[in-house]
Amino acid sequence: MTRRTFLKTTMVAAASAPRLFAGPNSPDSPEARLLEEAEERIRRHRRRGRTLALQDASGRPLAGVRVRVEQVRHEFLFGCNLFQFGRGADSDLEDAYRRRFAELFNFATLGFYWAFYEPRRGEPRYADTERVLEWTRAQGIVCKGHPLVWDHPAGSPRWLPEDDVELARLCEARVREIVSRFRGRIEMWDVVNEATHLPDRVNQTRMARWGLALGPVPYTRRPLEVAREAHPAATLLVNDYRLDPRYYDLLDALRDADGRPLFDAVGLQSHMHGGVWPLRRVWEVCDRYAKLGRPLHFTETTVLSGPRLGPGENWGTTTAEGELQQADYVVRFYTMVFAHPATQALTWWDLSDRGAWQRAPAGLLRRDMSPKPAYERLQELIRRRWWTRGEQRTDESGLCRWEAFHGIYRVTIEREGSAPVVREVDWRSAAPDRTVLTV
Repeated sequence: MTRRTFLKTTMVAAASAPRLFAGPNSPDSPEARLLEEAEERIRRHRRRGRTLALQDASGRPLAGVRVRVEQVRHEFLFGCNLFQFGRGADSDLEDAYRRRFAELFNFATLGFYWAFYEPRRGEPRYADTERVLEWTRAQGIVCKGHPLVWDHPAGSPRWLPEDDVELARLCEARVREIVSRFRGRIEMWDVVNEATHLPDRVNQTRMARWGLALGPVPYTRRPLEVAREAHPAATLLVNDYRLDPRYYDLLDALRDADGRPLFDAVGLQSHMHGGVWPLRRVWEVCDRYAKLGRPLHFTETTVLSGPRLGPGENWGTTTAEGELQQADYVVRFYTMVFAHPATQALTWWDLSDRGAWQRAPAGLLRRDMSPKPAYERLQELIRRRWWTRGEQRTDESGLCRWEAFHGIYRVTIEREGSAPVVREVDWRSAAPDRTVLTV
């Protein structure tokens, strides 16, 4: 189904539907002012003046040379889970899923749910991960593994032993083996997921009973220590949906003997099945968790494009009106998150409605892989508005200057009478402002 056909067939029914989201109702509204401030912060924190200095082999400046600059990757990680990779029986849908993913995102979350990843003891599904990594490597997509330790039924295989000592040994061995095995290919991990939820699952899973007996802090601390031993340079996260003091206090307690946090980034979930967050809350959450002194990753973001029909996981299908509202809010949410200087990553949860969590209309694509307005708006935002490209000539000193978003760039240099020269330039935030190229 094309977008035009979809809108034509659903617009009449949607016209009378209630709005699912509230937005800025005037240029002077509080949310409008927040967005205006966010745009200024994006200009301040996400891009910087850069200088290219061109010289020949003798060190003489090259004046009047045509230079084309094209951003090829953002430093900021705009991502999505990649859970539906390779699961489609329809090759056309599978191809569309992969193409849409690569055209928008530079970051993928790969599933390591213990109960699914190792349904039979001693037989982890490494081959599945290898296939995904082969594709992501070809696309230049950064990967994160999620999660290594979780007390949910998805993270607690039925074969786990009742003996606590043996369970601790198995859990540590799993963390060590997986982090070591994929070292150099997966450099980022959600090590422990939703430890604040342990009391709520104590009667559901073996992992929860064991974790509650330990307590949330020891339960979280040891996997972080093991992962660090397995790969000292890895980026390790703790991840949770509960963004109240219980989570903050847990993170604050996870420190080494010198008082340094044991984690490298804070994982913040933002599933909005029950309604979207006011923009003020987005900013306040960022400010609160930035006090821990570690970068922030929005790890699981969901905004729906259709209604709830009843209690539980009873969701309707996507609607034209819901899609427009989803798109409008997604742009505002991404703008707020990208504007905060503490954030490093933002991950959407489920690219398509096909296979989405809770079977909700949570995707940026419909079930047939056609793009919803939210996907198109994000493409405009991430790949055009927050993207640097252009062309100019060097001045008499061999210099050209750019205001560029932080990232990796392809620079094409054209000298009269010579073949074009193409170089890759690192303009991430830690890179120097001045880059000298000898051609």
